[in-house]
Amino acid sequence: MPDSLQRLAQRFPPDFLWGVATSSFQIEGAAQKDGKGASIWDRFCRQPGAIADGSHGDMACDHYHRLEQDLDLIASLGVDCYRFSISWPRVQPLGQGAWNPAGLDFYDRLIDGLSRRGIRAFATLNHWDLPQALQDEGGWGSRDTVHSFVNYARGIQARFGDRLAGLTTHNEPWVMATLGHEQGLFAPGLKCRRLAMQVSHHLLLSHGLALQALRADGAREPLGIVLNISPCEPATDSPEDRAAARLADGQGRRWYTDPLFKGVYPEDVWADLGPDAPLVQPGDLAAIAQPLDYLGVNYYTRSLVSASGQPVNVKAAGRPVTAMDWEIYPPGLTHLLLQLKADYPGLPPVYITENGGAFADAVDADGTVHDHDRLDYLRHHIAAVADARDRGVPMAGYMVWSLMDNFEWASGYAKRFGIVHVDYQTLARTPKASARWWQAFLRECRARRA
Repeated sequence: MPDSLQRLAQRFPPDFLWGVATSSFQIEGAAQKDGKGASIWDRFCRQPGAIADGSHGDMACDHYHRLEQDLDLIASLGVDCYRFSISWPRVQPLGQGAWNPAGLDFYDRLIDGLSRRGIRAFATLNHWDLPQALQDEGGWGSRDTVHSFVNYARGIQARFGDRLAGLTTHNEPWVMATLGHEQGLFAPGLKCRRLAMQVSHHLLLSHGLALQALRADGAREPLGIVLNISPCEPATDSPEDRAAARLADGQGRRWYTDPLFKGVYPEDVWADLGPDAPLVQPGDLAAIAQPLDYLGVNYYTRSLVSASGQPVNVKAAGRPVTAMDWEIYPPGLTHLLLQLKADYPGLPPVYITENGGAFADAVDADGTVHDHDRLDYLRHHIAAVADARDRGVPMAGYMVWSLMDNFEWASGYAKRFGIVHVDYQTLARTPKASARWWQAFLRECRARRA
């Protein structure tokens, strides 16, 4: 039996942070407005067949033009913090050189608007929308992009750092490397394993070098990175499936966490890569292993792994799934967090920076959205975080993905993750039942601070 709303709130300390999350390309729109440059996602959306519904992010949720309205919406939820990303091509159209005053002003207004409403700002430097101009010169496959990113990070820190509660370098480097450069499912749509692994290394290296530079510049805000990681479990208890699950864990999790926390790449994955292993220069791994002020974890489901290499059909097995056909498995979040604690002594504070589910929502005749599946999803996953915290994991906060329905990458607008419904014809925002539950839950959390 799940905890009552009040009892669930009581499982967290008063200083635990609660928030919602978005990303620039998914909500901002204004793709060609006020001097913004093109991103790799602007280009990718124009490739025939790349986006399931043939859509793009030109308008998205029009957050760029509806900023004050959306900030009021965020404040109405009663959150402590808001996680957003800065569009690199909006503030520096070519990814290097001249800055765009109008783009910088937009984020000034966003951050100051949050501050006026008593909401802490957590900014992400790179949530996938690399300037197309840099992609044209090799993108993340080029070491030059590493240095462009460091300069970009320094510029953002100088402009906004004193007003941020946290600054994240990258969101989900695995997605950028593997889905973008090996599987071709995400921008820039390339299919080369060797390139993908070099991209993964350059992303990690740019993270480490950026942290070094930001701290040398006197950064006071906490600095971190966000990883999408899942516990990898064997589909059966066979030795073959167990071995396959171990390797999958290495490819999806340890390839990123071992360099960050141990300064090494995992030996089993390196051996499996063979000639596809990345070129690592002397000093790179030491640069990557900079101390983190926090680790962000994005969790949606577990991975069941079979030695056959075929995906396990959890839906056919009768397991509940979201509209993405991802298994709903809250215990996996507890398992993952405990795994991190066991593998990396001295783990920094951990934020769940994304957690949520896509469901087929619709506005009823009475103007409400009864998304009880999402409500249950959130409640059980928050309880899973409490379970991990009870067992010693240094949990610091939890942020719902997402504030509102938005452009869901290669799925277009067909998949809805928001606790606020967006009518894509009128762009009207309608809080769902999950948003009302979230408001009530946060009122209970705030009551504990009195």
